[in-house]
Amino acid sequence: MFMGEFQHSIDAKGRLIVPAKFREKLGNTFVVTRGLDGCLFGYPLDEWNKLEEKLNEMPLAKKDARLFVRFFYSAATECEIDKQGRINIPQTLRAHAQLEKSCVIIGVSNRIEIWDEARWQSFTKEAEMSFDDIAESMIDFGL
Repeated sequence: MFMGEFQHSIDAKGRLIVPAKFREKLGNTFVVTRGLDGCLFGYPLDEWNKLEEKLNEMPLAKKDARLFVRFFYSAATECEIDKQGRINIPQTLRAHAQLEKSCVIIGVSNRIEIWDEARWQSFTKEAEMSFDDIAESMIDFGL
């Protein structure tokens, strides 16, 4: 399980240090793709394979399903952790998440998320204001 929040800088070549706490769980190679809410999702290969099975079950005849799968897969890339603990994030993904300098890498159960720091701060500020209401609605999910 991934959890926690870490701050790192991305360099001009798109290299980002993966927190040491996450490296072993991610493995030497893992998949990074467009995420929701303007971030990137990173999945260990075993979790990516589980997700891929679910995505393959989506009905091809439904336009929203095709669009989601197309958008999700088209930017997906395998990232390899180098000897310095960094990955190279392609320009397409950096543009999607508006990654320029300061980044936040968070653990979210079975994946990591990579955020631009300003975007993350804005997201958390907005989420904090409605957290009690959100928590109340989680009762419907048995929490």
